Amino acid sequence: SVVAINALARLMSKQKNVQYVTANKAPRDVFKEKLKDSLDRDFLKLLFTTSAGFGTAEENGYDVLVVDEAHRLKERAFTEPGGTNQTRAIMRASRTTVFFVDDSQQVTWQDAGSTDSIRTVARELGADIQEFTLQAQFRCNGSDEYLDWLDHLLQVRENDQRQLTSKEFDFQVFDDPRELHEAIKQKNLENNRSRMVAGYCWDWVSKRDSSIYDIRMPQFKYEARWNLEDYGGTFVVDPESVSEVGCIHTCQGLELDYVGVIVGPDLSFSSGALATNPEARASTDKSLHGYKTALKSQPAEARARADRIIRNTYRTLMTRGMKGCYVYFTDAATAEYFRKHLV
Repeated sequence: SVVAINALARLMSKQKNVQYVTANKAPRDVFKEKLKDSLDRDFLKLLFTTSAGFGTAEENGYDVLVVDEAHRLKERAFTEPGGTNQTRAIMRASRTTVFFVDDSQQVTWQDAGSTDSIRTVARELGADIQEFTLQAQFRCNGSDEYLDWLDHLLQVRENDQRQLTSKEFDFQVFDDPRELHEAIKQKNLENNRSRMVAGYCWDWVSKRDSSIYDIRMPQFKYEARWNLEDYGGTFVVDPESVSEVGCIHTCQGLELDYVGVIVGPDLSFSSGALATNPEARASTDKSLHGYKTALKSQPAEARARADRIIRNTYRTLMTRGMKGCYVYFTDAATAEYFRKHLV
């Protein structure tokens, strides 16, 4: 995202007809909020746009489209006539299209953007393809060890990083969610850049009644609400939101200093392995919408796809912190599984 925003600024300085495109609402809203005092609001709406809506765009009407979080692109944009493939529509609308993609960040059933799908569409349209791999990153204090370790433990990507030895990234496992939340509140006092997030395993009942708590753990005397509707997509920057808990949809594509993560019962450790449980997701969560239908016709494929989505979701949540990640696991065995891989 840092590279994408800098590319956008450089292209604008060269008077190019350019837009920043992402399916994720939260980054668009945060960027608009940060820039509202320097740029016209109507211009900001045009500059930061959703990935839907390009199905009817003029062919080659843009000089460059910078597509961030391209793994979130949809196979069909049902808001458009004929349900246009978003990758194809965006590529057709621009002379040059830049896709920033991480296949391990597909977090909903509808996510269809991938390196393979982008290559396929580009070849079909006769585009010249150039591929680059980022050799360094700002995420998680630049700790490649932490990222590799997390990928190994979550079984997202196989590697040899069994132990987390480096102290350049602050990772801690908490036994009490209330203590975890208090620690994040203390970190947030420094510069308003720390927040709580969680796996979507609790129904969002406070959406209709803000007096009700969504996440309740009476054994710890802990209760919290999902992010309030009032915040919209600006949960990670609203000065009051540290008291609430965000989900994947409030933070993907954005970075914090410290992130506190509550890992729900959709991820647990048993019989010597880390397992996922799609049925533990909240009924109000739309991320797995389509899973139950697919389960009837293709059970093995459906379970494998849901498994990837849940693991990818926690990988994404646990990599939002630039300086540290504090975690509470509802499953004690999972907490022990992570602890034993710490030095």
